[in-house]
Amino acid sequence: MLRSVAVVMTDRVAPFELGVFAEVFGTDRTDDGFPGYRFHVCTSDGGPVRTSSGFLVTPHTDLAPVEDADLVAVPGHSDGAVVPPAVLAALRRAHARGAYVLSVCSGAFVLGEAGLLDDRECTTHWRYVDELQRRHPRARVRCNSLYVADGRLLTGAGTAAGIDACLHLVREEHGSATATRLARRMVVPPHRDGGQSQYIEAPIAKAPEAPTLEPVLEWLMGHLDRPITVDELAVRAGMTPRTFARRFRAETGTTPHDWLTNQRVLLARRLLEETGLSVESVAARSGFGDAAALRHHFARRLATTPHAYRTTFRDRATIP
Repeated sequence: MLRSVAVVMTDRVAPFELGVFAEVFGTDRTDDGFPGYRFHVCTSDGGPVRTSSGFLVTPHTDLAPVEDADLVAVPGHSDGAVVPPAVLAALRRAHARGAYVLSVCSGAFVLGEAGLLDDRECTTHWRYVDELQRRHPRARVRCNSLYVADGRLLTGAGTAAGIDACLHLVREEHGSATATRLARRMVVPPHRDGGQSQYIEAPIAKAPEAPTLEPVLEWLMGHLDRPITVDELAVRAGMTPRTFARRFRAETGTTPHDWLTNQRVLLARRLLEETGLSVESVAARSGFGDAAALRHHFARRLATTPHAYRTTFRDRATIP
């Protein structure tokens, strides 16, 4: 169970990424029923560091909390910042004992310097993926991912993708219901589909008569239990199927089928956590039709079964 978090700052730390960790794990929301964490911001010597914006940040302490933290988090920093050897050694020890290690944006370079990316899947901001691969040729860099989880090693892409990575970890540790409530509290999407390409590629010009697909997406969220085709969605959006598919990818970064499947999996997870419905009923309500299809998608996307998922997260819900 995730109970303690240590954030390791280096010189010229990125304040937004630092703030993401503080917002998700360092804000006390226990009065509202959210999990609480022992939260420490650390530097190699316990002294202040300068942010990439020029102001100083004073930590709670030195690296002592890293030694027994359940999660060690590394924000991004400006290129060329020197990483103290003590930080690299602490990260290696944390990883070796089985702690979660999570970086955001250029924080992946710190993990790489510590040797933690060798033969691992990882990501970083799209501007830095080539450089990360060049410096760490054994890393398996996924350039289009918002975040990557390779076992207990997690890497987030640029800036706001750190929120996605943190919510993923909350979802894995505390269940999708808690992650969704936290996302709503933070006024962010509980799960973003697609990858970084949706922010890199030039978007398709929007016609005045169809400025956004948001109404179609909202309709989809309310009808996940029924069979839905791209042709039907295209008609609802007032487009040809081909134009609809292109615009859908431009706005979401993924295909209609993948987006719909991801939303159905999220709905099935909530139903398994929060209700006593049978697996067959969960499959029907989430639009998979039958338990076999639900098991197939759980195996592909979550590497588990609906029954095992329910057992894990319903049990965790009883842990104080």
